[in-house]
Amino acid sequence: MSLVTLLLFAGTSALIELTPGPNMAYLAIVGVSQGRKPGYAAVAGVALGLAIVGIAAALGLAAAINASPALYQALRWGGVIYLLWLAYDGWQDASEEIEHAPLGSSNAIYFRRGLITNILNPKAAVFYIAVLPGFVDPAGAIMPQTLLLSATYVAVATVIHLAIVTAAGAMRPLLEDPQRSRNVRRGLSVALALVAIWFAWKTSV
Repeated sequence: MSLVTLLLFAGTSALIELTPGPNMAYLAIVGVSQGRKPGYAAVAGVALGLAIVGIAAALGLAAAINASPALYQALRWGGVIYLLWLAYDGWQDASEEIEHAPLGSSNAIYFRRGLITNILNPKAAVFYIAVLPGFVDPAGAIMPQTLLLSATYVAVATVIHLAIVTAAGAMRPLLEDPQRSRNVRRGLSVALALVAIWFAWKTSV
């Protein structure tokens, strides 16, 4: 695979990840409401989820999902419901004072949520079979190229997600006022719910 092809794929991946979606909304709400460390844990979960889907795609699972409307719909609605639950949970937490938010909770909670959000995202699987194959040289070994491109996508996505959490975390000192913190977190929760609705519409077939 040529370096030019790899760079073009990386640029395409960046544009896709910069489009507002479930990951961006969830990571922003964690970064603002809980701080950078939980946000970084969520980023790690997202990265692992994307990697798992990428490996599954390389092994042909993505093709099976694309060929099975029932499996696609099950993953699709599972992801929508999970996002709505996260939005509800964030709204409920907004009623607490920021110092009483679950800051002492294990970061594994945020890691797990980031992981589940992506495993239940059928668009991630579809990306690997709708976009990634266009950058594979059919004359070369398919599996190594697919794994390399998958790793590139995960790396690009992770850099962008880290930037989102870092920027959101920088806003946290501005939210020491309880009312302002409550308004921002509830606003982000509403935004996450809207993303869930957008996700349901965007992934409809």
